[in-house]
Amino acid sequence: MSSKLAPPNPDEVMVIRNITPNVATFSVPFARFGKLKVGGRGTLVKLTSGNLAVFSPVALTQSTREKISEMGGDVQYIVALDIEHHLFISEWAQAFPNAKIIGPEGLQEKRDQQVDERVGKERLSVIFTKDNKGSMKIDDQFDTDFDYEYVDGHGNLELVFCYKPDSVLIEADLLFNLPAIEQYSRVPESERPSPSFMDKLFTGIQSTEGDVKWMQRFNWYLLAKDRPSYNKSIKVISFWDFTTIIPCHGETIEGNGKEIFHKVFDRHIKSVK
Repeated sequence: MSSKLAPPNPDEVMVIRNITPNVATFSVPFARFGKLKVGGRGTLVKLTSGNLAVFSPVALTQSTREKISEMGGDVQYIVALDIEHHLFISEWAQAFPNAKIIGPEGLQEKRDQQVDERVGKERLSVIFTKDNKGSMKIDDQFDTDFDYEYVDGHGNLELVFCYKPDSVLIEADLLFNLPAIEQYSRVPESERPSPSFMDKLFTGIQSTEGDVKWMQRFNWYLLAKDRPSYNKSIKVISFWDFTTIIPCHGETIEGNGKEIFHKVFDRHIKSVK
């Protein structure tokens, strides 16, 4: 249920900041299974047209509305980055009824089966599938600013976007960068989940520090459900021009994003001839 997945007081704990003048993030605490402190993050982008796109939206609070207004106010694209990051789509769609809702195959059916007042029955405007991923276009306004790839080989069916004007990669579960420092920075120490063995273990696996061997193994053996397709998608993304990576979970990687991407996914990239 959404009550267990979202902080009850999002405006009090959310960190809002501009990564670039055109890209803002909304970072919030989130503990998977109530124990793994992975954090959550939505991203708002101002297109060169002046309109806005939101990726993996978080709660639409007074603070988020103020940032939307500051950046132009007209959200025309609402993107669920995978089949897990869709909880707040409905409240954004209700606030911006003309926005296109974009997501991967299976998400519409998943949402239709939800018994949760927070999850509505809005129809997705653009649905990426394994069959259409090579030819799918969103529209001229969006496509002018973004490269995108549907990583259907990933277990969560990931959509990955690169905002070309600012060289920013936006993704959900393709790459974690724990610990989630920023996302928990406004939570009082007394209210944070106590570190557990599993939390420490998962944070170690999902850190981009060091040789990242365990992250590489996690991706190769657990997340790549269709490894040949996964590898091809990773290679496509590796050719994009980006310096910053905004993940949904953990710290934003600024300045050396391309280097970190290649370090983590080197085996996948080299496996495609």
